[in-house]
Amino acid sequence: LVAARAEGLTELNCIVVEHLTEAQKRAYIIADNRLALNAGWDDELLAIEIADLQGSDFDITLLGFNDAELNKLMGGLEDVKDDEFDLSAALEEAAFVKRGDVWTLGRHRLICGDATIAEDVHLLMDGRKANLVLTDPPYNVAFESASGLKIKNDSMKAEQFYSFLLSAFKCFYENLADGGAFYCFHSDSEKVNFFRACVDAGFHYSTTCIWVKNALVLSRSDYHQRHEPVLYAFKNTTKHKWYSDRKQTTVWNFAKPKKNENHPNSKPLDLLAYPITNSSQANAIVLDTFGGSGSTLIACEQLDRTCFMLEIDEKYASVILRRYAQFKQNSGEDITCERGGQVLSYAELVKEVADRG
Repeated sequence: LVAARAEGLTELNCIVVEHLTEAQKRAYIIADNRLALNAGWDDELLAIEIADLQGSDFDITLLGFNDAELNKLMGGLEDVKDDEFDLSAALEEAAFVKRGDVWTLGRHRLICGDATIAEDVHLLMDGRKANLVLTDPPYNVAFESASGLKIKNDSMKAEQFYSFLLSAFKCFYENLADGGAFYCFHSDSEKVNFFRACVDAGFHYSTTCIWVKNALVLSRSDYHQRHEPVLYAFKNTTKHKWYSDRKQTTVWNFAKPKKNENHPNSKPLDLLAYPITNSSQANAIVLDTFGGSGSTLIACEQLDRTCFMLEIDEKYASVILRRYAQFKQNSGEDITCERGGQVLSYAELVKEVADRG
């Protein structure tokens, strides 16, 4: 346009793109400049634009960048560090979260709700699609800690547990972008129900990965467990997304976290980082509706991903918020809660519970 004005031109030919959606128009602008190979970029603005397109369920591979260029552009992957979070101590604190709360934690979202209820998951997603599902549902082993703490939905009859998983997995499928990956940690004793629910929800089963721990888990079984299986599937409505090389295997060797009697199946952050980096890019949305102690969210925070998390237990939801605030080394300045039409701060809700004793 500047050159045309300099030449004194008063009219220019143009292509009208009224038939394109807003996402397609923005993608066209990026691709046109990229393919011409003669444009300069504001890398920061470009990364934001691409991330927004990715969150709109647009296939960003059509923009003319290869995977390596996209990863470099959208931020390098940093090593995930253990946050040394003391879950047992956090669980002794009073819960301040209420069912139905919608929390914003910096770039992340957390809702205290039910993973099997579509309306709760829709509220969490706020009209967006996840690029990856990484989750760790109850194992249906009727766990109870020495202090009497139980995990919700962890003791059901086989068919009831299958129905529970199927409802949750259908919500995952509906809210996952085309080609998005689905990773699900599970117990060997319930592998049939996990597999059935995965396939019946619509996912294309690919393989089962095995997390090999550095130490066994004591039990009454003849063979003590030193591994956990991980279902790997994807939404096969288009070519599935893969962002790593071709050298990765189904055997994942990661040390188990330090003993935690209140959550026997807690996952180390570096373990969670492995599938996250293999199957998503920077600024992607990672969905986990079985939040637990919030490990997926903390891993996402370190990996430049956005975590949309749901947790049914008010106490564990409170733990997730405390863990995030501790990790950010602040008093929750970037944490707010929508409750009953009001926006409340993390600090005031924590103080309110503390004042009640």
